[in-house]
Amino acid sequence: MLKRVCSLVLLLTSSLANAAVPDPLVREFEQFFQQQMAEQNIPGAAYAIVYKNRIIAANGYGVREVGSNLPVDAYTVFRIASVSKTFAGGLAAILAAQGHFRWNDPVVRYVPELSFKTRSFNNKLKVEHLLSQSTGVIANAYDNLIEANYPPERIIPHFNKLDPLCNPGQCYGYQNVLFSLIEPVLQQTTKQDYATLLKRNIFEPLKMPTASVGLQGYLDSPNRATPHVKARGQWHARAVNESYYRFAPAAGVNASAVDLGYWLIAQLGYNPDVLPEPLLEQITSRKVRTPRYLNRQMWRPHLKDAHYGLGWRLYKFGQEQLVFHGGWVQGFRAELAYSKERELGLVILMNAESRVITELTTHFWSTMFTALQQQDRQLMLAGCKAPASQSQASPPQAKAADC
Repeated sequence: MLKRVCSLVLLLTSSLANAAVPDPLVREFEQFFQQQMAEQNIPGAAYAIVYKNRIIAANGYGVREVGSNLPVDAYTVFRIASVSKTFAGGLAAILAAQGHFRWNDPVVRYVPELSFKTRSFNNKLKVEHLLSQSTGVIANAYDNLIEANYPPERIIPHFNKLDPLCNPGQCYGYQNVLFSLIEPVLQQTTKQDYATLLKRNIFEPLKMPTASVGLQGYLDSPNRATPHVKARGQWHARAVNESYYRFAPAAGVNASAVDLGYWLIAQLGYNPDVLPEPLLEQITSRKVRTPRYLNRQMWRPHLKDAHYGLGWRLYKFGQEQLVFHGGWVQGFRAELAYSKERELGLVILMNAESRVITELTTHFWSTMFTALQQQDRQLMLAGCKAPASQSQASPPQAKAADC
């Protein structure tokens, strides 16, 4: 009898290994995605869903620019804003492993013009603190100057008016200017520019077909989305603003849903030649707690804990671990997330500033985790496997075949 029950459960779950069991949930998400886009009158959007080493669904919606007939598809390039930080974390981990720099190097070794009001803080700021958002400085320091089109060299001297609120490494404060100081660290220690480093170490080896860095990379993409902002109830196209592109590690990457699908596959461990498991563990290790993010709208009912790693947010979503980052720059939104234990990932890109993207992301993960946990319980009752939370070293369906 047990063998028969396990066979029935295995029949339900074995197709998950072929990316088939999620099909009903994928179709439900696709319908929900289309519905929300239509209700919010979003100009254009795209998404991709990854399972194990495959993109199992990728689609576009709407148009690249209001008033045009050019459709958005899975290869349409968007600005991904702060999702760029995930690439900075990955690239820095690769280059640190190659011996180009050390995580505990003082930042002033590479940026000697950086100084705080109290100079004793200067040598306490290490490279790791930049990417872990644990510099201790008040959040979003001098983002107003980024938006005023100041280049980095004009902003850095302003930090001599500030002191960290705590010793670096001890508290969280989200940054764009300070985060982007990883760029001179990498450039000085490799003698290559940041765009070239990303291309050679990540974009090309992962075969990300349309990913690029910077304003020119965006403009050179023929299939690109135009940013839109809402005024008087209508979406209006805007010219791309160069300001945040000057801070490439923080917000300078352009990519399509397919590009980011391949990036997620690498995070799940399927490109160990590019990102081996020790580096993946390093960039997703908890560096600083971010309790304020437990109260974010639409995330609040789900999050039990929140930290920042190296370029990634680390959430406890109910009883599941979720690795996440979002991005928002004028006219664009982006959200990227994956579950290592469930070997599942999602990316959503929009050419409009709308909070509906967060509703889509949380809906997806709540629905998926609920279904997969129910699947776990069925298998446990049949004696086929332990819960994912107790056997995280193995893929969720690894023991089903034992039945």
